[in-house]
Amino acid sequence: MKYLFASDIHGSAYYCRKLLDAFRDEQAERLVLLGDLLYHGPRNDLPREYAPKEVISLLNEHKNKIYAVRGNCEAEVDQMVLEFPVMADYCILSVDGKTFYATHGHIYNQDNLPPLQEGDILIHGHTHVLKAQQMEGYILLNPGSVSIPKEGNPPTYAVLENNLFTIKDFDGNIVREMRLP
Repeated sequence: MKYLFASDIHGSAYYCRKLLDAFRDEQAERLVLLGDLLYHGPRNDLPREYAPKEVISLLNEHKNKIYAVRGNCEAEVDQMVLEFPVMADYCILSVDGKTFYATHGHIYNQDNLPPLQEGDILIHGHTHVLKAQQMEGYILLNPGSVSIPKEGNPPTYAVLENNLFTIKDFDGNIVREMRLP
């Protein structure tokens, strides 16, 4: 199964459309959204084409293919307009015999690890900084930010297929790649 991971749309209709185009072009079966879908929050500038109502409509069209977790910018009212669950702090994915702990990153992250076992994979957004790194006992992945990247990174998403985690920009360029054991 092919998964597409993305985080931190922050209400950008422009980048949400780009993300959904990538989801279609990649022919992924599932879209895993790692939080901060609709709002930009007080620490971020408005992203390009800030239009949360349009993002709601765009995402709801794919409601049966989305797994999502709550980011620090999600509120209960978001669940009232989104037609897929968004209020869980994490989800556990089992992919090709590997356990992925998917979360936004504001609660669980490399400084506050969830209950991981040796070889598990922690994947989160929140920092807006892409990452694919072997840590002591686990793997840390971050697809970067769809709309408000930091540290000079481009807007990105990630694809997981056949144990290869690939972070791409919206021109289809590979930004970082990691073969999972």
